[in-house]
Amino acid sequence: MTQTAFLAACRDTIGAAQVLTDAHDTAPYLTDWRRRYTGVACAVLCPATPDEVAALVKLAVEHGIALVPQGGNTGLAGGATPDSSGAQAVVSLRRLNRVRDIDPHNNTITVEAGVVLAEVQKRAEEAGRLFPLSLAAEGSCTIGGNLATNAGGTGVLRYGNARELCLGLEVVTPQGELWDGLRGLRKDNTGYDLRDLFIGAEGTLGIITAAVLKLHPQPAARVTALAALASPHAALCFLSLAQSAAGPLLTGFELMSDFCLRLVGRHFEQMRYPFAEPHAQIVLLELSDSESEVHARALFERLMETALEEGVVQDAVVAESLAQSRAFWNLREHVPLAQAEEGLNIKHDIAVPISRIGHFIEETDAAVAQAAPGARIVTFGHLGDGNLHYNVQAPEGVDAQAFLAQYQSPINHIVYDSVHRHRGSISAEHGLGQLKIDEAMHYKQDVEVQLMRAVKRALDPLNLMNPGKVLR
Repeated sequence: MTQTAFLAACRDTIGAAQVLTDAHDTAPYLTDWRRRYTGVACAVLCPATPDEVAALVKLAVEHGIALVPQGGNTGLAGGATPDSSGAQAVVSLRRLNRVRDIDPHNNTITVEAGVVLAEVQKRAEEAGRLFPLSLAAEGSCTIGGNLATNAGGTGVLRYGNARELCLGLEVVTPQGELWDGLRGLRKDNTGYDLRDLFIGAEGTLGIITAAVLKLHPQPAARVTALAALASPHAALCFLSLAQSAAGPLLTGFELMSDFCLRLVGRHFEQMRYPFAEPHAQIVLLELSDSESEVHARALFERLMETALEEGVVQDAVVAESLAQSRAFWNLREHVPLAQAEEGLNIKHDIAVPISRIGHFIEETDAAVAQAAPGARIVTFGHLGDGNLHYNVQAPEGVDAQAFLAQYQSPINHIVYDSVHRHRGSISAEHGLGQLKIDEAMHYKQDVEVQLMRAVKRALDPLNLMNPGKVLR
C-alpha cells in the first residue's frame, strides 16, 4: 500500500508519463553497462528540475522508499543498479540536461547533472575553452555520474580527476532539501568542504543535480606519439624524463602491454601494430602546448633524443596529423573493446604509487601465472597517475566462463593483496558500487570504515540514498 501511495504521489508531482512502471519502459535502467547486475525497481522516476528531485526525495522519506540515482548508466561497478527486491525506485537524472552558464573569464561552466560529458566538452570548445575530462564513455556518460564516481580518464596527469575539475555543487540532501553550493570560487575557506563529501559518494549521501566545472585554455598545439620500451621500469624512467622535459605540457601518458595491442590487431584488423618489431611495453604520450606546434615538436624531439640515447626508449613514432593522432588514441581506446571480443575476463581497476608500478606488475604477473597457468594478462592504463587496468584473460582455447568460475576469486585475492602490500587502492576510477563492497571493507582500516559509516548515518539516517553501495 505504501508503494502504491508513493507512486501515486510521484505521478502528481512530476506527471504520470515520467513515472515508468511498465517492464518494457524500465528495462534499460535496470541492467548495468557490463550486464553483470540486473535489478528490479518499483518505478523509474524521471524528474526535469532540481525542485522535482527534491520533491521526490521528500516523498521517498515520507513513504520509506529507497532511491537509486542514475545518470547515463555507464558505470562499471553496479553503483546505479537497484537490488532485486522491487522496493527501490531509480531516479534518472537524464532530463536535467541544461547548460546553465558559461563564464570564459572565470573559466567555468555550470551544468546540470544529466548533461552528457561530450556536450560539456563541445560547449567549452565553442567558448574557446577546454574541459579536459575525457574517457571512453564520454558520448553517453553524464556529469552527475562522473562526479558521483570521481571519474578519472586520460587527462588526470595534467588536470586531475573529476573532483579537481569541480568548484561547486547543487545537491538534494536525503531529507529533500536543495543545497545551492554552485560557487565558482578557487578559494573558499568557510568551513567543512561539503562538496567533497558528495563527489565520489556514488549517490549514497545525496543526489547531485548540478555543478560548476573548471575550464582551461585550449592548447595551441598537441603532439602525440607512441614509444616502445622493454619493461614497465623503463616506462617509469621515460615518465620521469618526460616530466622533467615537458612539465605541465605533458597531458597524457598511457601504458599498454604488447599483448594489449596484439588483441586489438586480432579483433580490429584495420588497427595495425605500430612498430616493425614487437616490444614488451608501449607508451602513448601527448604534449599540449600553449605556444605553438613548432615549440611542442622541438621539445618532444629533445625528449626523444635523450630517451633514445640513454636506452630508455627502443623506438618511437610521432603523429604527423590529427588523423594519425586520433589513430594512436584509437589503439588505446580499443583495448577494452578487444578484450570484450576475446571473451569474458577478470577486470581490476587499481591504483598504486607510481614508483611501485614496475614491481607491482612483476610480482602480480608471477603470482597469477603460478595460480592460473596459461592465463593471459592484459595490463594497460594511466601510468602517469598510477592507475592500471590489470585484467586477466582465460588461456588460449579455454572456455572463458569455466575459467572465471574457477579462478575469479583466487585471482582477485592475488591482485588485491598485491595492491594492499604496495599501499594502493582496489578502485582507482570506477568506484565501489555493489561490486567491491566486501573487498573494500576487508582492506580498509576499521577506523576508516567507522568514519564512513558515521558520515552516512549523519547525512542519511534512514538509509534511503542508494543503499547497498559503497559500504555495508
